[in-house]
Amino acid sequence: MPNPYFKYLPNFDYVSRIPGAKNINDYVQVKNIFKRFKINSEILNDLSYFTKYKIIGDERPDQIAYTYYDNPYYDWIVLLANNIINIETEWPLSQESYYNYMIDKYDTESNFAEVHHYETIKVSNNSARVLIPAGLEVPADYSITYYDKSIPGTVTKGKITQAITNQQYEDKIQDNKRNIFLIKPKYIESIIDDMENYMQYSSESSQYITDELVRGDNIRIYE
Repeated sequence: MPNPYFKYLPNFDYVSRIPGAKNINDYVQVKNIFKRFKINSEILNDLSYFTKYKIIGDERPDQIAYTYYDNPYYDWIVLLANNIINIETEWPLSQESYYNYMIDKYDTESNFAEVHHYETIKVSNNSARVLIPAGLEVPADYSITYYDKSIPGTVTKGKITQAITNQQYEDKIQDNKRNIFLIKPKYIESIIDDMENYMQYSSESSQYITDELVRGDNIRIYE
């Protein structure tokens, strides 16, 4: 079975700070979480490597990986393919978490229906040319004046805005997060090979011990 993401990370010998440690040669081996892999830009910029996917309900990355790749440990590939670093803010909230978030932000359920802002509705002229697209954030009394050669003359249109509630505003943000891309299964092995090569340390480093281990400077020597 393929390894979870953190098993791909190389190790780092860190000077022991365990209470009572007196030997200056004591090290603690930890994972180097600062060595972050990124998918090759040639792949990221080529849509032929991807398929679109819409997150359903409270689906998690590991569940999507299991459904699409038949392996929940490929959750890190799901996240990297969408450049997601902080899953708490960049992944859709679960239903329960979303409700708690709304209460924390807007205090009461009644405030969910309060106006957050106003957006335009689509405005076209008599030739069906779009003058104002829908969805622009504008003041409530926003209007447009334009010249209509079919009259001919100027036309002013008001009442071209609609109220967007707090609930609608937040729902849209969450819904946008549900649209992600998944790397097609046939390219997964290539991604993993790139990952393993990238995670190896260079033997030219002064901290090099092995391809999978470096050792930090022992600053306790100078204390």
